[in-house]
Amino acid sequence: MARLAKEVKATTFSLSEPLLSIYDEFGLPLDKAKAVEYSALFWAMVESAFKYSNANTQSIPPDKSLLDFFRSELNEMGRSESDTRLILQIARMWGDIVGDPVEKQKNLFVASTYQAILQKVTKDTLSKATIQYSTVVTSVSSDPESSTGRPSVTITTAAKSTYTFDEAIVTAPLGWLKRNLAAFSPPLPTRLQTSISNISYGALEKAYLTFPTAFWHPDEPSNGEDQPPFFFQWLAPTYTPKDWNIRNLQCASLASLPPPYNSPTLLFYMHGPAAAHAVSLAAQPDSFALLDEFFKPFYSRLPGYSAECRPTDIEATSWQKDEFAGWGSYSNFQVSDPGAGVELDKDIEALRKGMPERGVWFAGEHTAPFFGLGTVAGAWWSGERVAERMAKLYEKEEDEGTGQEDDRSAGAEGLIEDGAVEELNGMVNRVEK
Repeated sequence: MARLAKEVKATTFSLSEPLLSIYDEFGLPLDKAKAVEYSALFWAMVESAFKYSNANTQSIPPDKSLLDFFRSELNEMGRSESDTRLILQIARMWGDIVGDPVEKQKNLFVASTYQAILQKVTKDTLSKATIQYSTVVTSVSSDPESSTGRPSVTITTAAKSTYTFDEAIVTAPLGWLKRNLAAFSPPLPTRLQTSISNISYGALEKAYLTFPTAFWHPDEPSNGEDQPPFFFQWLAPTYTPKDWNIRNLQCASLASLPPPYNSPTLLFYMHGPAAAHAVSLAAQPDSFALLDEFFKPFYSRLPGYSAECRPTDIEATSWQKDEFAGWGSYSNFQVSDPGAGVELDKDIEALRKGMPERGVWFAGEHTAPFFGLGTVAGAWWSGERVAERMAKLYEKEEDEGTGQEDDRSAGAEGLIEDGAVEELNGMVNRVEK
């Protein structure tokens, strides 16, 4: 994404320092030095967790969570009980993480939006392909032994129209796959069905609150003052109703983006029960008033707030109720019963392989390199890799003069080996440069 953003001259915004403000469970701001220290420690532990996971994949118990790892690390550091409690509260922001490689401990935002990037990556497709808009697919039927010597795939829509192709790349979200296994004929192999069942699907939601002015963001900091915070985080609030189930909430200030893309808007991130509650409010006839009531305990604690500071517009996602978003947001790995024999890394690899012998391939963030799962970059990488594998497979078949199923399966597996971790790491390096 960074490479594409550079190619289209998109305006990006990165944090060169931790511009954040953290509020404790009583709604009081933490000392800035302590907030920066604890936040930096959290990200350092996340980096350690990635390294630990890579080195101990086979021995980590499936019921050990990331929070368990953090507790162990803090215990080894000899942190006090009060410090540990606060740091673990900060760590709950992990539920709202939506992108960027964590090893860099840096957030790069496309301030000018993804519009130019989308125009670039879809240019050839829009000019050379036929796009069927507002068309719901209800079944994917494959025939591995068609008269052409290659598989054929027939797509059926809700309007009973059918389309037959040599290959089909299924980019439906993981959440959709979970609810629509019956859409595939013949049925998906047991290995793929197990993979789809094992991998969890998250429920991130966002809300944009726009105000007449960015009261929390002075146009020019006073002499000696730091830049206004970009991130705000509220830890385990005790000042909201219990049935809201808010354990952690954070938002980004879009007022900090470079002109002309800055806006007097707070972008809130939610997950878990709090997100489900916000989605239920968004579905009500008086959703604006209800959502304002939901977020007011948080934005009212920002610097510069007064009773006149009320949002003029609130836009909230409801991906949990969106069929085409898969009733959720993106994949994640959750703890599982040690006796269940779940191997999530192999589940991802099985989805990534797909069914080339049937002409059915899978792409999307849930088939990305492990460090790209749940990200826009991961979704892009997955599509690139499927396209490369498919192209190489056709080259191989043409060179060898065969389209037999056995050769297809063997060729596909070989191409997965070509995309091993070393090559994918190289891809990341190219993107970051």
